Amino acid sequence: MSDTVAFDAMRDALRGAERLLLVTHEHPDGDALGSLIGMHGVLTALGKDAVMFVAPEEFPLPYEYDWLEHHDIVTTVPADAAERTIVFLDCGSIDRNPADGVRCPGATLLNIDHHHDNTRFGTLNLVVEDASCTAEIVWTLAHALDVGLTRRVAEALYVGLITDTGRFMYENTGAPAHEMAAELIEAGVDVAFVYRRVYEGWPEPKLHLVARALSRTERFGDGRLTFAHLFADDFAQTAALDSHTEGIVDMLRSVDGTKVAGLARQHSGTAAGQWKVSLRASDDDIDVSAIARAGGGGGHRAAAGFTTALGPAELAAFLDEQIAAQQS
Repeated sequence: MSDTVAFDAMRDALRGAERLLLVTHEHPDGDALGSLIGMHGVLTALGKDAVMFVAPEEFPLPYEYDWLEHHDIVTTVPADAAERTIVFLDCGSIDRNPADGVRCPGATLLNIDHHHDNTRFGTLNLVVEDASCTAEIVWTLAHALDVGLTRRVAEALYVGLITDTGRFMYENTGAPAHEMAAELIEAGVDVAFVYRRVYEGWPEPKLHLVARALSRTERFGDGRLTFAHLFADDFAQTAALDSHTEGIVDMLRSVDGTKVAGLARQHSGTAAGQWKVSLRASDDDIDVSAIARAGGGGGHRAAAGFTTALGPAELAAFLDEQIAAQQS
């Protein structure tokens, strides 16, 4: 199915549905929340009965995003979920939303995403791999549905845009991303305000957690891998949250000579003996989503992740071997 055919089918499905349930992936980031809130605004503008669901364990939201208007997100799957059209936003796989209630037999599943490794699990799939973010797809659908953007919707979509493009620095930043940004600013987005809320205002525990991560930074393969790790005790002793690790791996990526940056962390929300790994590529030479898939995860070519039982030393060796294999 071509993108045009898939796009038209998705537009018509959204227009035709009366009751919808909107969901996104676990541990939602800026694009997940931005797409969720943005799509909700588009659908409610059309007079739809649309409900947003995020699992209760995801709250409180990371401080970078908790200022977004999200008071109408529910934390219990609606009793009539099986009768609703279920819209998955920014989910590469249905398994990335673990709530059993959103896997309703016979329900229509609309899968809207931009991950190139999306498993196409939906009844309808709109997976636009060259879109900068899922928020960009929602923005395009809003145009197709003739819905004007409120400031709330524009702010949510802008957060999705700037976070998934790395503030317009990643390779996925195309001309449409800048056109979208211009329109969102015209719709009322205060760029300086959003920047401060997303990228500044660090809680003090984050400062101490970042310091610990940087103190454990190591280079491998003549610097092609820059890697750091955080123990569960680091979170306990600094009173930091797992969400406070946001941005650390990007600091590692910025080190000269780095091809891949990796951050592994344990946290109270991670199973015993397991490490959550975040990966970033500094250019198009290495596909970190391929490395993540080898570890049982997935993601984008430039940003991906997985969970592993490998300890820091074994994990660093695994990552370096994977990088070497792609460079051979």
